[in-house]
Amino acid sequence: IGEELRRAQEEWEAVEEIQSGLGGTSAGVAPPISFNEALQYFQTADLSECRKKVRATARRQGLAALVRFLFGPPRLQPQLQGERELALAMAQCGLDDNERVHMRILQTIYKKLTHSRLGCPRYGTHWEELGFQGADPGTDLRGTGMLGLMQMLYFVMDSQTLPLAQEIFRLSQHETQASVIMLILLQNFPFCIMSVNITRIVIQALREERLSRECNRRQQVIAVLNDLYAAAFLQLYRVWKWQHKTVVDSGFLLKELESSTKKKPKQLLKSLEAYVNRSPMADGLQQPPSPSTSGGGSSRPSEEIHFMGICDLQVELEGEA
Repeated sequence: IGEELRRAQEEWEAVEEIQSGLGGTSAGVAPPISFNEALQYFQTADLSECRKKVRATARRQGLAALVRFLFGPPRLQPQLQGERELALAMAQCGLDDNERVHMRILQTIYKKLTHSRLGCPRYGTHWEELGFQGADPGTDLRGTGMLGLMQMLYFVMDSQTLPLAQEIFRLSQHETQASVIMLILLQNFPFCIMSVNITRIVIQALREERLSRECNRRQQVIAVLNDLYAAAFLQLYRVWKWQHKTVVDSGFLLKELESSTKKKPKQLLKSLEAYVNRSPMADGLQQPPSPSTSGGGSSRPSEEIHFMGICDLQVELEGEA
């Protein structure tokens, strides 16, 4: 009976995968894809059209250039420029139904967050349950492209950050038995939309060369981007949970997070390192101090703190109209 049950389960999983839209012609179960395997795909793929959309960073001239040279962040070393260009090209690469690797990335994120062994359809309301705005995740990747999905993939596939990703996802699904009048107390939020917004912030920090010092020190670009993404998500999670934030606070919190990411990336990265090492000061269950600039968050006028979708965050991106 046990063997028959195992075979039946495998057959059912295969049927589910065939229906999941993985390239449209999948004849078997598509295994989860690791971040490194997905990155190798983009390193060898033809991204020439995506690279054309990347707008060169405006260079300062005259007094502004002198001030930047004396007091601004260091420039990225020449040997790292190729990796920077790859990251920005991925941010211009849209989700393609005909690219099997793209579909595997999407399915892996779904399975990791939902703990499901089965695939899911390419389109449907199940993506809204993960925190996308609609039935098609591809429409929410404007400005971040496949880099937005790649950072989610890193978050759920790295053994050190997976527990944090799952904890944040559980908080995003927060539900209570509160009455309709008390719905504002719910702490749920769209996980994937929040993730895309954080990726947008990280991209902008890269463009403004706020991360050059750390990239030069580690001789890496994409790894620094991923760590800063996770660190920013950790910071948002702590404030959101312990200060009892709701979606009406999200716009203000994202602006605050953007400022911290650009001005204090090293501090955020140290916080993530401490969390990963399970330092007492970085325990995810420890309540952080209230930021001096938040003013309680919820006391601000509603028009200033209503929830922002991914197109409302005022972040200038390369190649974006």
